[in-house]
Amino acid sequence: MSPQAKTKIVAMIVGSAIIMQQIDSTVITTALPQMAVSLHADPVRLSVAVTAYLLSLAIFVPVSGWAADRYGGRTIFRAAIALFTLGSILCGLSGNLIELTAARVLQGFGGAMMVPVGRLVLFRSVEKAALIATMAYLQVPAQLGPVLGPPIGGFITTYFSWRLIFLVNVPLGLVGIVLVTVFFDNPKEDNPRPFDWIGFVLTGLSAFCVMYGIEAIGRGRGDLTQALVLLPLGLVLGALALRHLRRAAHPLLDISVFRIPTFGAAIFGGSLFRAGAGTLVFLLPLLLQVVFGLSAVASGTITFATAVGSLSMKMSARPIIRRFGFRNVILGNGLISAGTIAMCAFFDAHFSRELIFGLLLVAGFFQSLQYTATQAMTYADIPQPLMSTATSIASMTQQLSRGFGISAVAVVLHLSLAWRGAPSLGTADFIVAFTGATILAVSSLFFGWTLHPAAAAEVSGHRPKSAEVV
Repeated sequence: MSPQAKTKIVAMIVGSAIIMQQIDSTVITTALPQMAVSLHADPVRLSVAVTAYLLSLAIFVPVSGWAADRYGGRTIFRAAIALFTLGSILCGLSGNLIELTAARVLQGFGGAMMVPVGRLVLFRSVEKAALIATMAYLQVPAQLGPVLGPPIGGFITTYFSWRLIFLVNVPLGLVGIVLVTVFFDNPKEDNPRPFDWIGFVLTGLSAFCVMYGIEAIGRGRGDLTQALVLLPLGLVLGALALRHLRRAAHPLLDISVFRIPTFGAAIFGGSLFRAGAGTLVFLLPLLLQVVFGLSAVASGTITFATAVGSLSMKMSARPIIRRFGFRNVILGNGLISAGTIAMCAFFDAHFSRELIFGLLLVAGFFQSLQYTATQAMTYADIPQPLMSTATSIASMTQQLSRGFGISAVAVVLHLSLAWRGAPSLGTADFIVAFTGATILAVSSLFFGWTLHPAAAAEVSGHRPKSAEVV
């Protein structure tokens, strides 16, 4: 088998792991009422099963790079799939809320290792010239997961049992373990660094507090008190973690990676864009169902257009980035993508479903191109010794930025509703929320502006005229 063919297979395996993890983080949201009846628990309290999974992801992602360096990418990726599968089995067999929560933590631990380590193995084996095409294989599943999760969960719960939501992961996990064993290499460091326990505790606690605080904001009402305590505490712990990581001889995360201009711009700019664009999976179903009165099935059918649009981008990303370069694509396409978010503020109940579907199809294409360009640039200039740190940091920021964006617009919706004094959400509230999401996306353009015109040219293949003259 040629190296190119093997790389594509590895990319598809990692992409499958991403979509499995993404779906699992959202699939139970529509099943909570039925699960509450089955487990004899309050539906509100049952939301801890969702939060436990996300918190487990946030805490253990920083460990993934160190574990892969020490024990090998294939070993850790295979073990992560096994843990994720075991957690899925235990979730499906849970008899009460405590058992379900513990199983979700185990699932989150496996998921935290699974995605960043899979990316690490892939990026260590792929040539830089093929990075954009490879990233497209990963970006599409990342966008499909949040869109597919709720409708899949609703369908399985309605026609079968909520326990099947978790048990369907079992055959997928077993197949994944076999494929990883066959196709993955097992690169690891010859002299792995010792484990940084202080860095792990500080980083994990900071991520826990920030993520839980963000989730509490999204839930609103009484949980806001928790957010007001946890968010400042998380920021303080984060500052202590940064101080430690700068001074430690063998830090858990080597933050010197931020000295690489393309990495810093991609992380900060990409996080702001993801915070803005990632709100669509939250705002659009609410708008279509609560305000326009569509059914959950009809809403899911319409919002699926963004995933279809992202699929159509897969073949287009590489020639577009080669033609215009990373800086121009991130600036120009970023502005277009922000416009597609703002466009949603003008949706009206009188719009035909076909028109909304078509507009979201276009939005999915441009937003997916932005994700692909930003994430490819994240790893474009990373040397091999820093690759494990880069993948861990990128995975952490993706989780935090997505949660931050959704919580931010949830607060905006509540404030707009309170300002109007209305009994229920209306079109006016969503205009304000989509405007806030657009501002987040537009603010990401600053980091694109700071890039050199020839940034990551080795990956894009683009040579600006000014560089050629020089």
